[in-house]
Amino acid sequence: MTTISLRKSNTRLPPEVNRVLYVRNLPFNITSEEMYDIFGKYGAIRQIRIGCDKATKGTAFVVYEDIYDAKNAVDHLSGFNVANRYLIVLYYQHAKMSKKFDHKKSEDEITKLQEKYGVSTKDK
Repeated sequence: MTTISLRKSNTRLPPEVNRVLYVRNLPFNITSEEMYDIFGKYGAIRQIRIGCDKATKGTAFVVYEDIYDAKNAVDHLSGFNVANRYLIVLYYQHAKMSKKFDHKKSEDEITKLQEKYGVSTKDK
């Protein structure tokens, strides 16, 4: 019922609110069905992507059809206990996520160049 009242009153949402959620601290063995059961209670889901490699295990992206459903899910599922783990549910922010990956990529490139040209960090 809360989502209906939000829609009717034309409530302005904060700028970080969007339909894509980034979920952390998931149990490594969680299934897609369990994710749909947990997150589907708050509205229609367009897509769920669960991390499966070493760097992304325990994380997922959940995309809702409606922005108000996504807000409702964040409000209710942040701190929700799943298999003795407390979920961290955040709005996906492309700028922040891409900076993390770009920083790691640039560090790797610097290391490769240092190795190629025989420069060590101890020389400085």
